[in-house]
This record gives sequence, C-alpha cells and structure tokens, in this order.
Amino acid sequence: MTPTPKPTPPDQDKLRPHVFDGDIQEYDKRLPNWWLMTLYGAIVFWAGYWFYYERAHYGPTNAAAVEQQLAIIEAKRLAATPAVDDASLWKMSRNPVFVEAGRATFNSTCVSCHTEKLTGGIGANLVDQLWIHGGKPTEIYATVTNGVLAKGMPPWGPVLGGKKITEAVAYVLSYHQEGEPIEVQAAWVPIAPK
Repeated sequence: MTPTPKPTPPDQDKLRPHVFDGDIQEYDKRLPNWWLMTLYGAIVFWAGYWFYYERAHYGPTNAAAVEQQLAIIEAKRLAATPAVDDASLWKMSRNPVFVEAGRATFNSTCVSCHTEKLTGGIGANLVDQLWIHGGKPTEIYATVTNGVLAKGMPPWGPVLGGKKITEAVAYVLSYHQEGEPIEVQAAWVPIAPK
C-alpha cells in the first residue's frame, strides 16, 4: 500500500505525486535560472569549442601546442647558457621563440639600414654569403655588440644588451644554414635607390 501524498496549502509549492521510502516527498519546482543559464552556457561553450578545434581546425592541434611549449622551454634553456658560442647561436636560430623575438628586435633597430628583408640598403646585405666582418655566428655577434663606427654601424651592446643581441643574431642566422660557404669581402657597396 502506497501512502498518498499530503495535500499542500495553496500558498506553498506543490509536491510531486510519488513518495520514496514511505515518507520522502519532493517539491515540483523549476530549476533556478542561474543554474539553467550555467547549463545552457556550458553546452554552447562546448559546441563552439568543438567546432573551433575539432571541426574547423582553426586552433592549434595538441601536437602543435606541445611543440610550442617545448620551443619555449628550449629557448629558456638556451638563454640561460652563460657562454655565447657558434653552436649555441645556431641552436637559437632554429628555435621559433628566439627567431620571433629576434625579428621584433631587428624590426625596431636594424630595419632602417638593413631593410625589412635583410637585403641591405645603407647597411650590408645579411642574407647572402658575403660578409664584411666575418660570417661566423660569434663574429656577427661581436660586430653587432661592438659596432663598426668607421662604416656607420653603432655599437648596439650597451643599448640592447646581450639577450636582445643574441635574439637579433639568431634571427639573421635563421636565413642561413650551418656550414654554408662564407666569403669575406672588403666593403659593402650600397644598393642605389630607385
């Protein structure tokens, strides 16, 4: 025999007609709006997230995100190395974090003389194999740090500091391959403006 639910006064919420364990009854109330908005918002977020990453492939894949984080870790490890040598500068030139930071430094300080494409204007061409003051990474680093006042290049060491110089050199080296032939020329002949 199932007990019948107790009648509710008109000013109280209605009880559901079923009863559990003989005494337990529940109110027939609507869920609160804040709870429903949270539920529906989560469903909409999930649908947008799923479309963005899984269906349309706009966002980075998991493998790309892991590679990006590994590049950041490698960049921090390389930046912590106390000595700047050819091997570490070549490694930095293959790290996308270093190259991007170097691009920003290069664009803010070097573009006026070497142009945005590094092909040279007032300053030397940095993408060919012809170098005036040596094309080894440490020689490029020394040239940027100490400058060549006789040829119009200021010493950037006191202005930029070691970290930004290594980033800029890594950016320049990203246009080159390790072991490529280096030819030293006596002087740079600027390209005539058109």
